[in-house]
Amino acid sequence: MPIRQEYTRSLNRLQDEVLILGSMVEGGIKDAIHVLQQRDMEGSRRIIGWDNRVNEKRFAIENNALTLIATQQPAAGDLRIIAAILEIITDLERVGDYAKGIAKINLLIGEARLIKSLEDFMAMAADACQMLHDALDAFVHRDMDLAKQIAKRDDALDEQYNQIFRDLLQIIITDTRVTDQATYLLWAAHNLERTGDRVVNICERVIFMVTGQMIELNGSVEVETSPTL
Repeated sequence: MPIRQEYTRSLNRLQDEVLILGSMVEGGIKDAIHVLQQRDMEGSRRIIGWDNRVNEKRFAIENNALTLIATQQPAAGDLRIIAAILEIITDLERVGDYAKGIAKINLLIGEARLIKSLEDFMAMAADACQMLHDALDAFVHRDMDLAKQIAKRDDALDEQYNQIFRDLLQIIITDTRVTDQATYLLWAAHNLERTGDRVVNICERVIFMVTGQMIELNGSVEVETSPTL
């Protein structure tokens, strides 16, 4: 097989592995909120163990990417893609950590009855996961417009988090005995909010892949930082 054709296949396989990792962590967030809602302790322990596979997948992709750089010396355009992939897998691995964190929170709460319905958590998790799914689509299709649109949706995710914070604060004011659980639940919501921030990072890398420019996406604001490769 010609060297260039094999190189192209290797680059495509690298992209496919990123999508597999993205699917893993998207499912992890959904599962973590589900086991929290269902008070499924065994499910939480399973998610905590699952995070090791996420880490292994991230390191395998990183190793393959670095090997591709070392052996093929990619030109600027392809090097941007590989550099973006290295950043994207870091963000995806952190999303896996957020799922594990929610699972740990479930164990910390233990058998206690939840002090509030988790419908708003479920909605927030669904929105965060949809943002992640769409960001990976933007990555595959090199779609800058989609990446910018997704980043703007983070504002709504932040507002969902703020509303959960206000609700939990009111619950604490009413009954200070539930402060510990309210704090745990706030951590869970914060992990979902941080998932949105990681998605914004991915969107920024999509733009970098296409233009070579690092654009900071902060809600509806775009700030150009510096030209790169």
